[in-house]
Amino acid sequence: MGSEGRIVRKPRFLCLHGFRTSGEIMKIQLHKWPKSVIDRLDLVFLDAPFPCQGKSDVEGIFDPPYYEWFQFNKEFNEYTNFEECLEYIEDSMIKLGPFDGLIGFSQGAILSGGLPGLQAKGIALQKVPKIKFLIIIGGAMFKSTKVAKDAYSSTMDIPSLHFLGETDFLKPYGTELIDSFKNPVVVHHPKGHTVPRLDEKSLEKVTAFIDTLEHLLMEEVKIGEEDISELSQNTL
Repeated sequence: MGSEGRIVRKPRFLCLHGFRTSGEIMKIQLHKWPKSVIDRLDLVFLDAPFPCQGKSDVEGIFDPPYYEWFQFNKEFNEYTNFEECLEYIEDSMIKLGPFDGLIGFSQGAILSGGLPGLQAKGIALQKVPKIKFLIIIGGAMFKSTKVAKDAYSSTMDIPSLHFLGETDFLKPYGTELIDSFKNPVVVHHPKGHTVPRLDEKSLEKVTAFIDTLEHLLMEEVKIGEEDISELSQNTL
C-alpha cells in the first residue's frame, strides 16, 4: 500500500512495447518486476499498428507475432507512418482509456518520452486526457528534427521514471532525454538494452515513485470532490 492509507485507484498505464516485439512480450518483460510493484499498477498492453517488416531481434527468445510502431531510415532521422502511429495510439487510448500515463520500452519508450510534448503543442493526442506520468525503459529522443523540435520545445513537468542500462547502446540518448524533464527519477542498472529486474536499491526508487503517483491521484480526486460540492452548493 502507498504511504497515504486509502488508495482511490491504481495508476493506469498504456504500455508501448519495443521495436518488432508485441504487447504480450512486453507483459512478460515487465512481469520480471516483483508482484508488489505490478499489483499497484493497472497495465494495458497494446500491439503496435504495423506487422514486423523485417527480422526481429527477439526471434528464438519470444514467440511471434511481432509488430513495429513506425519505420525509419538508416540514420533514424526520417520516419514513415509516424502520423498513422500517433492516430492509432490516440484511437486506442479512446477505446481502452482513460489512462494516467505511458510505460515504454525501446521504440515504445522513444514514443512515450516524446508524446507529452507533442500533446502540449497540439500535434498529438488531442482527443484524450493529458498524459500525467511516464515510465521510460531504454529510451531516447526522437532523431527526426521535425518531430524533435515540437516534442522537446519545453521542459516536461510531469513525474517521470527513467531506467538507464550501463551497457545499453541507447544510454547516451536516454541521458539526453532525461534532460528534457523537470525532476526526473533515474534508476541505473548494470544490464544492456532490456527491461531490468529490480534490485533492492532500484525497488526502493520504484516504490517511492508509485507512492508519489498514488498521492497525486488522491489529491486529484479530492479536488474533484471539492469542485462537485461547491457546484452543488451554488445551485441550491
